[in-house]
Amino acid sequence: MDSANNNRPFTLNTCKDILFGVAIGDVLGVPVEFKSREEISLQPVTGIIGYGTHSKPPGTFSDDSSLTFCLAEAIASGFTLESAARNFINWRYDNYWTADKEVFDIGITTQRAIDRLIKGTPPQHAGDFEEETNGNGSLMRILPLLVHIRDRQINERYQMIKQVSAITHGHVRSVIACFYYLEFALGLLNREEKFAVYNRLQNDVPEYLRSINMSRDETSLFDRLLIGRIDIIPKNQIHSSGYVLHTLEASIWCLLNTDNYKDAVLKAVNLGSDTDTTGAVTGGLAGLLYGYESIPEHWLNQLARKDDVEDLAVRMFKAV
Repeated sequence: MDSANNNRPFTLNTCKDILFGVAIGDVLGVPVEFKSREEISLQPVTGIIGYGTHSKPPGTFSDDSSLTFCLAEAIASGFTLESAARNFINWRYDNYWTADKEVFDIGITTQRAIDRLIKGTPPQHAGDFEEETNGNGSLMRILPLLVHIRDRQINERYQMIKQVSAITHGHVRSVIACFYYLEFALGLLNREEKFAVYNRLQNDVPEYLRSINMSRDETSLFDRLLIGRIDIIPKNQIHSSGYVLHTLEASIWCLLNTDNYKDAVLKAVNLGSDTDTTGAVTGGLAGLLYGYESIPEHWLNQLARKDDVEDLAVRMFKAV
């Protein structure tokens, strides 16, 4: 069941795959966030554009990338939950790791959690634990944790993911989504073929969740991933709202139904609704699968703070 081993390829490029993979998917989606699938279909996204929903110039990333970079910074400085929490606070109130010195997009659940952090709530208890608070706010920024947990046993991986998710999103559904996502990412890091990863997780994830007595009521919500064939579900049955399960399903569907980074993230963004997050979550996996070198160079060159992101990847790599 446990895929941890000592022969995993891990290089500086892995950190670039993660950070640029997430960020480019994010910036593609920012200008059309909240637009419906039908509306976008009239003028599909084919590359990085500007303005639109948030009136931001091309290459501007949102909270998805900012919080991803904040987590990566915590890893680069010797990871603790407290350092990640401080970075989240600094992002919200001091514009840390914003694209242009302005926070322009923040989820309600994340805002509440950050305010609790300021008041002294321990990071692992700061997020909401209610069922109705399962937005995609922890899933969208969780991927850098892969480099910190990649050589740990599955129980350690799960527990660390649970704590990092709970900084903003503490309900077990968000935790399972982040766990599935990072287990998928770990398989890609190990150079497993994407369908091999998908098929293996249909055994490994339920087996682990049963071992910790996870409620079947919760695990059954993931059946389209854990039992079915998400890749053959029709597009009109793939949802792209801000609900964490929708984002996870959409990202895996996009990854399995494309064969390169560009097509994966464009398919994600053109699903509509929470476009930046669906793009970011898909882009992180596609970055790992195809490598950041596969991202169109003119897209990379348009990314705000590209050099800073590259420097962050270097520092994250050196720290682990």
